[in-house]
Amino acid sequence: MQRSNAGDVSYDDPWYDALASGWGESAAAVALPPARPEPEAAPSAAADIYLEVQRSAAFQEVRRRYRRFVVPGAVAFLLWYVAYVVTATTVPGLMARPVAGAVNVGMLAGLGQFLTTFLLTWAYVRHARLRRDRAALELRWDTQELTRGRGGAA
Repeated sequence: MQRSNAGDVSYDDPWYDALASGWGESAAAVALPPARPEPEAAPSAAADIYLEVQRSAAFQEVRRRYRRFVVPGAVAFLLWYVAYVVTATTVPGLMARPVAGAVNVGMLAGLGQFLTTFLLTWAYVRHARLRRDRAALELRWDTQELTRGRGGAA
């Protein structure tokens, strides 16, 4: 961590975008750091570090966990959506069948689309928080330390 000119503490984080945050920061805290010339070897050293991290078992495990959730979830949701659209266009009598008063099967299926969207979003956020976020954050900090250690981006 480093102290800014305004006296408050800011994190020295390469992924932090001071201009985009803007929440409760004074104009002095938003100022961009002065441009520093990068050494000529830094881009290749940084590229090597990122390739090394990408090939690591920890990174592959994070990607595997991501794919194991996202691919089946996306396929299931798209199949459910296509089934809804196809049923609505090919069997309108079924969708118009009343359930309770003015509520019919088509309305319930349409509301089910919204419900499954929210449930899938909740499940994705929960899965990311419990199974990927900690490992991804560790990879991020390890990558940052490696980059600094080899004379990459400061």
